Amino acid sequence: MPTVRGKIIEPLYTARQIDERNHQMAAEIAKQPNKDLLVIAILKGSFIFAADLIRALHDVGLAPEVEFITLSSYGTGTVSQGVRIVKDIDSDVKGRSVLLIDDILESGRTLKFAKELLYERGASDVSIAVLLDKRVKRKENLEADFVGFECPDYFVVGYGMDVAYAFRELPFVGVVTGDSSADT
Repeated sequence: MPTVRGKIIEPLYTARQIDERNHQMAAEIAKQPNKDLLVIAILKGSFIFAADLIRALHDVGLAPEVEFITLSSYGTGTVSQGVRIVKDIDSDVKGRSVLLIDDILESGRTLKFAKELLYERGASDVSIAVLLDKRVKRKENLEADFVGFECPDYFVVGYGMDVAYAFRELPFVGVVTGDSSADT
């Protein structure tokens, strides 16, 4: 099992599994009607997944415009009471097909906010692609159109996802299962 920064991380989805699923999702996305496709990646966690999925979209013949948005949940303590825009997109979405990309769909609050915002701004259609779908945590009535993997109720790291800004660089999605210093 990999040890990173003194932590034992058990792979949940390997780099190879993720790559294969990204190409399958790109083929699924390419089958959809896409009018002047705009891909919007939600930062920060989705940046690696978004880059790989966008390259896979290129491989299947799509050439979307790419944008980034940073959204933040806010509230008191650990309970989110809303979403705010930290960094907005620059492109006009009116009349366009939009593909929102995020790393993980949990409560659904952030993605629901983003989807509604884009429709308010005039997008003709908005679809959602997520690497991981953690249905057990869902608070909103929202489903992703394209899902990489169903995620068990674990706190996951790697492939862009972090804990305290660590482990984003890992080429796989994993679960921190222990401390390697306990083995010595």
